[in-house]
Amino acid sequence: MSAAHDGPHRVVVVGGGAGGLPLATALGDKFGRHRYADITLVDRYETHVWKPLLHEVAAGRMDADAHDVNYLAVAHWHGFTFRQGAVARLDRKRRELRLQAVQDDDGHEMLPERGIAYDTLVFCVGSTNNDFGVPGVATFAISLDTAQDAKRFHRKLLAACVRADDRAAAGDSAGVDIVIIGAGATGVELAAEIRHTTREHAGYGLKHLQTARDVRLTVIEAAARILPQLKERIATAATGLLDDLDVAVRTSERVTGVDEKGVHTASGAFYPADLVVWAAGIQAPSFLADLDGLEVNRVNQLLVQTTLQTTRDPNVFAFGDCAACPWPEAGEQALIPPRAQAARQQALLLVKSVKARLAGKPLPTFHFHDLGSLVSLGELSAVGNLMGRLIGGSMMIQGLIARWMYASLYKMHQVSIHGYLRVTLDTIGRFLRRRMEPRVKLH
Repeated sequence: MSAAHDGPHRVVVVGGGAGGLPLATALGDKFGRHRYADITLVDRYETHVWKPLLHEVAAGRMDADAHDVNYLAVAHWHGFTFRQGAVARLDRKRRELRLQAVQDDDGHEMLPERGIAYDTLVFCVGSTNNDFGVPGVATFAISLDTAQDAKRFHRKLLAACVRADDRAAAGDSAGVDIVIIGAGATGVELAAEIRHTTREHAGYGLKHLQTARDVRLTVIEAAARILPQLKERIATAATGLLDDLDVAVRTSERVTGVDEKGVHTASGAFYPADLVVWAAGIQAPSFLADLDGLEVNRVNQLLVQTTLQTTRDPNVFAFGDCAACPWPEAGEQALIPPRAQAARQQALLLVKSVKARLAGKPLPTFHFHDLGSLVSLGELSAVGNLMGRLIGGSMMIQGLIARWMYASLYKMHQVSIHGYLRVTLDTIGRFLRRRMEPRVKLH
């Protein structure tokens, strides 16, 4: 397959996450519908769930099947093409991306290995948890990298609660020990959400389990405080809220191993656990380290310039968690932080970049605007800070207002895919259905 062709410019976006799907949607609306360019989105899965909400799926607050987005449907509505498959390899000379064969649940081949030609290739495949080689993590802990992981944890959580309730009914001691390793946003949010949802679960048939007492939650963090990536005052407020929820927080504890009985730390402490979640550290997917010579760092992130072009190929771009993008405004060695807001801002820039490439003009450069951070602590609470020109710096918020603002981030993501009208109608429909459905997922 030759790189030269006579048709429209071919843009291939790999990864349909918080940045990739809005990017493909915007490019399809702007260029794909009018055949100014051919836009293709590639993802290994058929559907998309916004990753910042996977803790709600894991705890049972959100039903992933009711909130997922089908890529084929969005592609049909917005003028781009969807191709399912994981990346097999890249041929930069031929400008061809090869996709692995796709198999169904029974192991039968649905789609063969195949190639997709491109003129502009964009990687936005997010990140996965980094277990740093700690023994037992891969076998005995769950990481919330995908919707499938979150659903699996939820099923295990329900099963553990049902077993404990059965023991309590028989007069035996009952308890469910849950240990979350890593007190970043995911770990803190998951702990709070589990506390709230297990209380809700108790109202649907768990008559003997006293969830406030019997569901024991522990968060372990190697750093000196929780939320080490955020401001200290946010961490202090979040620690107080976790304490109100009876979530035990253990800081300055480095995990050295996980086994079938629980978690071991460097201090010699042992934490018994029925369920273990690994939420410490991130890395980019390992396949990025073998993409026909593209430059990566030690956590597999593709090195990019401020134009988001990779350092060794101007036709290949990367953004979001899988890219190591310079942040000159924050220091000589600083990198853009792995946050959904950064991916969203970079996606908006890349729409301009594609327009510039089509016109043969210089590409714009990326400048990150930190809008603050919000951490959800259940359905009615959140904590965080807002930053921006309107407030002249940084303002800390918490409670119900912060929770509403946290929820609005998801609505903004939905709007970037579906538009205001469709999201408004969907929101009204979900509100009306709430009185006819359980408040938590029960299976």
